[in-house]
Amino acid sequence: MDPVLHPARLLGARTVTGAADVVSAAADFVDRTLQNEGAWYRADDVGNRLGGVLASYGSSIGAVRGTVRDTLRKFRDLDHDGTVMLASALWGQPKPGSRPVFERRLAAVVLLQTKVRLLRHSDLTRLEGFLRSAQAAELTEPLLSDVLVPLLSGLGERERQRAGVVLARWREDPDPGLRAAAGALSKELTP
Repeated sequence: MDPVLHPARLLGARTVTGAADVVSAAADFVDRTLQNEGAWYRADDVGNRLGGVLASYGSSIGAVRGTVRDTLRKFRDLDHDGTVMLASALWGQPKPGSRPVFERRLAAVVLLQTKVRLLRHSDLTRLEGFLRSAQAAELTEPLLSDVLVPLLSGLGERERQRAGVVLARWREDPDPGLRAAAGALSKELTP
């Protein structure tokens, strides 16, 4: 095969392109399913409850959890990188210029809850970005209790020390939400 005509076939680049394609297909599946499961009255309720800072499809919590479960069945080969890439894709905007969607972000949290054993101390930076941009306690609280706490408690000694450096930086951050998260999580690093 000609590498000029098919650059994705060069030296394992196919894997990267393939992983990105899988993540894109998985994100599209989640988005489409959540939209199909939505109801206007729930979307209005979420919009009112969150002050309109996030868009909403109006999908129920059960639909979000079921969608993540079905996604993981359909895309069985999501490894660490695929999982965090999918969580980031869901956390972001569905289209340029649109608002982030509450149910997509909740699906990202549920995905990370489900795959927390795959996460590493190096994922704290990505999770920091999620905490900073959550815009809703309904996303921050499960991110802290169901993702960050199990992540930190599952780290080895060396990784816990590295995570401690990140949390120390969070404690000094001007963002009050990040400082509060660091305070809540610091006890997870002490033996």
